[in-house]
Amino acid sequence: MTQLHFELLDVFTTSRFSGNGLAVVKGAGDLTDQQMQAIAREFNQSETVFILPTQNPAHSARIRIFTPASELPFAGHPTVGTAVMVAINQLGNVSGEEDAIVVLEENVGPVRIGVSFRPDKQPFAEFDIPQMPVEMEHTPTNDELSLVLGLPTSEIGFENHRPSCFEAGMPFVLIPVRNLDVIGRAIVDEKAMLKLLGTQHQEVYLYCRETVKRSCSFHARMFAPTLGISEDPATGAAAAALAGAVMKFDQPSTGTKNYIIEQGVEMGRPSEIHLELVVKDGLKNVRIGGHVVKVASGLLEI
Repeated sequence: MTQLHFELLDVFTTSRFSGNGLAVVKGAGDLTDQQMQAIAREFNQSETVFILPTQNPAHSARIRIFTPASELPFAGHPTVGTAVMVAINQLGNVSGEEDAIVVLEENVGPVRIGVSFRPDKQPFAEFDIPQMPVEMEHTPTNDELSLVLGLPTSEIGFENHRPSCFEAGMPFVLIPVRNLDVIGRAIVDEKAMLKLLGTQHQEVYLYCRETVKRSCSFHARMFAPTLGISEDPATGAAAAALAGAVMKFDQPSTGTKNYIIEQGVEMGRPSEIHLELVVKDGLKNVRIGGHVVKVASGLLEI
């Protein structure tokens, strides 16, 4: 019997038992695809990360990311959480102010993450997204989305924001809704969603300008039932895609623009995702960041 070390983390939060939970399994190089998928189902987190030997010795770790139902090429909260854990392993016990650079090999390509440790604060990690947001060709109509969400068409959209589809490593249907009341009432009909979106877009991301916390810029919810995630408390990849919608509809001026996206509130897992856009003759760079809290560690028997 083989024993593998694992850690449980809460990501995009400064408090335990909030944010998005993440399981990280170390030394997973000998596991088969089937074993990784079975372990991810057992942990039943939004995502489980498996750390494998690097293909490039200059990189920090190679990782594979699984939801309870399938493997992902890229995801935000596994990138942030794993980077903090790898940085701690590199630096040892961190007692003061430290910074580290971690490069994770993901299926989408290498991702470079900056990790910051500050006294009396939870560690913070931030990365440049590996793929800039690209708008997809087909966007469902308000009538079609109304059937998926159980909302009237009049409550879909705010200001000049309209539904759009963007991909930045993973594709999302981005659906602006009028306010917090509307986003709280949304219920995804999985059968209607699968019929409408098929296998091209299986992730639905709702957002509105009204927020619970005044420090936040957007309030969001993400649904991906076909990935085994009925609702996700924090979705970094969706925030990366949202950068495309922000550029399209808000048309921010030249400079560095910072946003905080609150998510997971309706689930009792409040999260905060930091989104940074660098704008100069268009969108030049996008960064995703957040805090990480260690919750538990243990041994997994295979």
